Amino acid sequence: MSDKKEKQRERAEKREAALRANLQRRKQQARARSSEETTPPKQKPQGDD
Repeated sequence: MSDKKEKQRERAEKREAALRANLQRRKQQARARSSEETTPPKQKPQGDD
């Protein structure tokens, strides 16, 4: 019985982590988009982060 609760908790934690990651990504994209509007997009090499 506790095993089932453990699995539910794990699933909930994973879902929260995914949502949080989604939010971070959305914030970054929004920030990038707003900075692109004010300055011309710079071509930076891929995989340099």
